[in-house]
Amino acid sequence: MASLVDLNIAGRVYPVACREGEEASLQEAARLVDAKCREAVAGLGSLSEARQFLFASLLLADQLVDGRPEAAAAAAPVAPPTLDPELARRAEALAGRLESLALHLETEAQNA
Repeated sequence: MASLVDLNIAGRVYPVACREGEEASLQEAARLVDAKCREAVAGLGSLSEARQFLFASLLLADQLVDGRPEAAAAAAPVAPPTLDPELARRAEALAGRLESLALHLETEAQNA
């Protein structure tokens, strides 16, 4: 059965559900996030709630990458998938037709 835990982060309380028995680890994680939110505000001044969480997550990720080089490798950009040449040709043809139609409509609007 799920438990509801109140997490205090950056001066606000967030009720969060978790599995029974995970309350303590969730509260510990919230304490880490709260500390990083406070660190971000101390270093950067007043921040919106969203930016506090953004910088807190970046600070935590930086710690993770510094402590575990394999985390940096996991976060490395993935090569984009190769595009089917036929699909690319069809997309280019469609884009050309759309551009032609837009030009035609602009010309008609100017002549009207």
